[in-house]
Amino acid sequence: MAIEEPKYSVLEKTPPFELRSYAPMILAEVQVEGDLDDASSQGFRLIAAYIFGQNQVSEKIAMTAPVAVEEQTVKSAKIAMTAPVNIESNAGQWTVTFVMPAEYTMDTLPKPLNSKVQLRQIPAVKRAVITFSGFYNHQKVTEKTLELEEWMKTKNLLATGTPKFARYNPPWTLPFMRRNEIQIDVRD
Repeated sequence: MAIEEPKYSVLEKTPPFELRSYAPMILAEVQVEGDLDDASSQGFRLIAAYIFGQNQVSEKIAMTAPVAVEEQTVKSAKIAMTAPVNIESNAGQWTVTFVMPAEYTMDTLPKPLNSKVQLRQIPAVKRAVITFSGFYNHQKVTEKTLELEEWMKTKNLLATGTPKFARYNPPWTLPFMRRNEIQIDVRD
């Protein structure tokens, strides 16, 4: 079962790191509270309800990957999201996102019935990425984020946003088969 992912090209690769150039994309996002796990679950459910038909035309929208979670670092500031579901937080404030399938535009996407679900278009962006497998927890996400930031320093890449944690697999996926990423937008 193939799941659509955001379109990107790899500009540089030094496993487990990549510098990617992403095409413009549309995100469905929600702001939630709690720890990483609670925020991720709550945000996933809200956006999943939207794509499974809780929208103005009851249209089902194909699932994409990843789901991204980003911690809010500035009160009430919106930070560019990535896909899959991204999560960001500031004292328990997170943004969870899904990338919408490429076939849609802002005009053709059905409007969410739940006002918590917002649609947003983001322009093309460059991202530094580290990929890892297995289960995730706050400590592992922090460690991988530090590794990515160190790699970025060696490449003179300047961050333009906060780190995003992206998950590509359903919860029942075996740990060694899971694909997780930390993504950081970088200056062009």
